[in-house]
Amino acid sequence: MIFFEPESRDKKFFPWDPFKGVVVPRPIGWISSMSKAGQVNLAPYSFFNGVLSYPRIVSFCSENEKDAAAFAIESGEFCWSMATWDLRDQMNATSAGLPRGQSEFAFAGLATAPCRLVRPPRVADSPAAMECKVTQVVHVKDAEGRETAGVVVYGQVIGMHIEERYVKNGRFDLAAVKPIARCGYDEYTVVEKVFALTRPESGGNSFGGGPTAAKA
Repeated sequence: MIFFEPESRDKKFFPWDPFKGVVVPRPIGWISSMSKAGQVNLAPYSFFNGVLSYPRIVSFCSENEKDAAAFAIESGEFCWSMATWDLRDQMNATSAGLPRGQSEFAFAGLATAPCRLVRPPRVADSPAAMECKVTQVVHVKDAEGRETAGVVVYGQVIGMHIEERYVKNGRFDLAAVKPIARCGYDEYTVVEKVFALTRPESGGNSFGGGPTAAKA
């Protein structure tokens, strides 16, 4: 087992930083947002996840304040669309650093669909989307208390869109949808198979809540 301090790794042995290669797989935060002036942005974020199930909170982190994060902070809302195998090339295209005001939707050849409760559009061909209101913005600090360029945007899910044909026995059929996730470097993975595990019956569990909360 190799031990090293991240900032002093052997770059001949590890030419690419292994950090993102071990925090895997990461759901893709395909975030659309709109400035107060009406400019629309769509970008995939490597650091995205659900934070809380009640109320339903998600977060995404921008390692510097890109337009999608800046617009979400400015307007107080954003939308997440699920990136899937069928949309992998379009998702990747939206990571391009376009000038502010140029539409990533148009650049990637993506159709928009209106949201119901927030202004930014969602990706029309995505099988799932969540409309969110910003609840917190956290400027990330390092271990020495120094503020970094990173900013975390938290949002409460106030509306959801689910493509009906992917609902099977009351559940969202992930194997049929084939969501993609970010791994390290230039690598991604796709969900094509799932398995079930029954949690032990006890007063609590390692996933952040008791049996009642876990089933809600």
